[in-house]
Amino acid sequence: MENTNQFLGTERVGKLMRRYAVPCIISLLVGALYNIVDQIFIANASYLGSYGNAANTVVFPLTVVALAIAVMIGDGCCAFVSISLGKGEVGEARKSVGSAVVLSVASSLVLTALYLIFADAIISMFGGTVNEETFHYAQEYFFYISLGIPFYMFGQAMNPVIRADGDPRFAMISTLAGAVLNIILDPIFIFECKWGMMGAAVATVIGQVLTAVLAVWYLRHMKVIKLDKSSFRLDGKLIPKFLVLGLTSFLAQISLVVSMAAVQNMCMKYGAKDPVFGQPEYAQIPLAVLGIVMKFFQIAISIAIGMAAGCIPIAGYNIGAKKTDRARALFSKLLLAEFIVGAVALVIVEVFPLQIAMLFGAANESTYYADFTVKCFRTYLCLMPLATLNKGTFIYLQALGKAFASTAVSMTREIIFGVSLPVILPVFFGLDGLLWSFPAADLLTFLIAAFFIRQTYRELSDVSAVHTEEET
Repeated sequence: MENTNQFLGTERVGKLMRRYAVPCIISLLVGALYNIVDQIFIANASYLGSYGNAANTVVFPLTVVALAIAVMIGDGCCAFVSISLGKGEVGEARKSVGSAVVLSVASSLVLTALYLIFADAIISMFGGTVNEETFHYAQEYFFYISLGIPFYMFGQAMNPVIRADGDPRFAMISTLAGAVLNIILDPIFIFECKWGMMGAAVATVIGQVLTAVLAVWYLRHMKVIKLDKSSFRLDGKLIPKFLVLGLTSFLAQISLVVSMAAVQNMCMKYGAKDPVFGQPEYAQIPLAVLGIVMKFFQIAISIAIGMAAGCIPIAGYNIGAKKTDRARALFSKLLLAEFIVGAVALVIVEVFPLQIAMLFGAANESTYYADFTVKCFRTYLCLMPLATLNKGTFIYLQALGKAFASTAVSMTREIIFGVSLPVILPVFFGLDGLLWSFPAADLLTFLIAAFFIRQTYRELSDVSAVHTEEET
């Protein structure tokens, strides 16, 4: 079969980056909108308010667990397919896609069962016991979200596979269609039908079903990789090869869950010691506000991850084709773009924090809600440019097949710094220490990422020089 992805090794790097990164960014932004839109409508429903907002924050990390498994399968398969196509090994690419389909379905069913069986214990682990109202709303929201996990994971896992097949636009459209449907249904179910948290969750699941259905359609009409029945036979030797390439994506997401669990529990613990938030009627505010800030961060980081993930097929193909000079040029453009995204996000959170808070129902809450939101935005996200650079770096290292370096940067940020600092700093500074833990973690991580950035440039330059000598 002819490899129709050869343009990845000849087209201008900047043009390829725009072609692949923009749809990927939109896909991730749209995916992020599922939870964000839910929270906006929930926060502005007077009968839910900050209690529903806090419940949404509690459940959010649990959707990230599902995403972690899905992106390990999808991103790993995407990288493997891109490298295989660069080498002209279409058969290996086809078998990896079939295996990815089977793994995503099987793992999603297992996770759904675990969520339904251990729902109350899981909700408690992520701060859902801050008060009775929050726990009740979290239970309701989590139950229906759990039912949609198989559709969510399948759609997210197939999205990078579709990009690897050479159609980032369809990957974008399939995710966009589900999110638009969610946006349409949310106000109907929450405000008109008065279904509360159930309405928000059901709207989300219906959108996820649509995305999954479109992914199934594409798998039956792939451009480069034509699937047949034999493609869906699990290959014990092949699966580890592509899963290890997606391991960094998994660890990045799952470590974020661990970090969020630490942050949310510390938020509940030290919020109870605060003169204001220690009062029962205000106890849910820090958790609700933290969720808002995380949602804005998710928007900015989705752009950063989208740019880097969009570069995976390009980098993988050129590494497989031994065109390391193009991989180096792509890395330079990516790092610059990541910094710009972080800088723009920083300006927004420093200048317009109150306006963002108003989107999430601040007008319906006490002044403590708005004041803490402004403080949280300006402190928690004050080093956004470093956060986006860190994300872009470890994802691009993954695309180059540098699993150890990629994992080291990711795990250091989310586990070592992301867990230890939220636990240690509040001991001395209370809730303020929790807010400062985030930028401190980004600063320390960047010092490590800078080492790997320099090393990667040097290696790509050395390999490029060797290839040039061989050609001459």
